[in-house]
Amino acid sequence: MSNTAPKSSTKNNTLVPILIIAGLFFIFGFVTWINGALIPFMKTINELTDAQSYLVASASYISFVVMALPASYIINKVGYKKGMSLGLIIMAIGALLFIPAANARTYWMFLTAIFIQGAGMTLLQTASNPYITILGPIESAAKRIAIMGIANKVAGGLGSVIFGAILLSGIDGIKEKLNIVDEAEKESLLNTMADSVITPYIVMAIVLFLLGLLIRKAPLPNVEAAPIEVSESGEKAKISIFQFPHLWLGVLALFLYVGVEVVAGDTIISYGISLNIPVEDAKFFTLFTLMAMVATYALGVFLIPKYISQSFALKVSAILGIILSFCIVYTSGFTSVLFVAALGIANALVWPAIWPLALTGLGKFTKTASALLIMAISGGAIIPLLYGALVDNKKEALIATGINEVSALAEAASFGYWILLPCYIVIFYYAFWGHKVGLKKA
Repeated sequence: MSNTAPKSSTKNNTLVPILIIAGLFFIFGFVTWINGALIPFMKTINELTDAQSYLVASASYISFVVMALPASYIINKVGYKKGMSLGLIIMAIGALLFIPAANARTYWMFLTAIFIQGAGMTLLQTASNPYITILGPIESAAKRIAIMGIANKVAGGLGSVIFGAILLSGIDGIKEKLNIVDEAEKESLLNTMADSVITPYIVMAIVLFLLGLLIRKAPLPNVEAAPIEVSESGEKAKISIFQFPHLWLGVLALFLYVGVEVVAGDTIISYGISLNIPVEDAKFFTLFTLMAMVATYALGVFLIPKYISQSFALKVSAILGIILSFCIVYTSGFTSVLFVAALGIANALVWPAIWPLALTGLGKFTKTASALLIMAISGGAIIPLLYGALVDNKKEALIATGINEVSALAEAASFGYWILLPCYIVIFYYAFWGHKVGLKKA
């Protein structure tokens, strides 16, 4: 028989499972946040526009739409632990596909490999997020998820630095050579550059596959969400997932949040490059964003729920996001880059706060609701693409007025960050009112 969420008397029993799940968050944090380095890398080796290059993020995050409900079905059939194991093995397969993609230097093959890795991450996240949410009391869920966030973003920082060093070192010199060499030498340079992904992705595949086997032996207890309570006034029990408007509003808020988080982490390197900041410096910018998130996660672990509530943390995050959005577009140069990095502070506690708020009172619908929330991760596929489209369109408009291409790109890249403002406004609504829609007043 499955256990209900452990109480404080069994707090120590949750330590090992929390550490194991933190390890999983570390893994998909590492894999996810290397996109910041992959985007300018793919743009160079495949000679892409800005909008096309952001398909790297889209390929990863769109898999959450395609695979979330199948992942929920799989987890219902095999359980959380086997679902996590299968997710890791699928991610390993995706990593191996980088080898033929690099050999062929074909963009759609790279995107396919990234999509398959995303499918594995979908299964992993569909299992691990609700698991850590219901592993203990719901009122402290944001604290546990914040701990997961620390593992996720520390890994992301490591991934962005390691892959930035592997993929982007010397890229400025290569770009200069590409403009002056003949077609044959150009192909040779691009092929050599593409081959640099092979070794790191072989290592990644081996590690993921071994971890997929090891997680099957991990001491993870079975947990289930507490059942929905029926009111004394005789309120009818909920019979459909569509009877929880606070969940659906949470899905929308999470969709937009993941979009702005990906914009903050995955565009900042390209943004810095567009401002004529050397690649050797710009390759560390994703790390700035992630470290801002880690510091705020740590603050959340300390403050929630002892000093502040999950909903209060979400309110502060939304307000800060709105303020920083204005700061980015109304400043310039490295100052503007720092404001993009500061979005990490605004973003850190949004995910940990929305999950428990959206899953409140879901009971037997928790797994299905979790799949819907995982589908919301597809915001990371859509919002960066919109950013890229804004940048390309603005750049073309500026060039048409006679502005040189370098200045036009810098101004357009800054203009693209207007996409953040409506996203944070919706999160602001959910923080103050949306999370309570349809729920009984205590």
